[in-house]
Amino acid sequence: MNTALENGIYISDSARVKVQQLMKDAGITSDPSYFIRVGVVGGGCSGLSYKMDFDNEQKPTDQVFEDKGLKVVTDLKSFLYLVNTTLEFSDGLNGKGFYFSNPNASRTCGCGESFAV
Repeated sequence: MNTALENGIYISDSARVKVQQLMKDAGITSDPSYFIRVGVVGGGCSGLSYKMDFDNEQKPTDQVFEDKGLKVVTDLKSFLYLVNTTLEFSDGLNGKGFYFSNPNASRTCGCGESFAV
């Protein structure tokens, strides 16, 4: 996890490698307009769930960050829940895939896909 000097959203080295591979597979690596969009929506067993996708349309109130050469964008409301969160990736037999290491979460569910503050 990053020790943040400023509020942001961060990407671990393992997540960066996987995101770059997924962008390559999707054929969007050479298009600089694409970025990772992360957000929070209501739902899940703990009350809030994470979402993540590739996007190329930035909205005026979006919060924009760059870490390890990747652009990460979130809406302002989601950023209040995601400040200083790190996008992680784990694979292998017990791997979780992508998950968020969120210092703001007071509890998370067993599946790791939802949280509460």
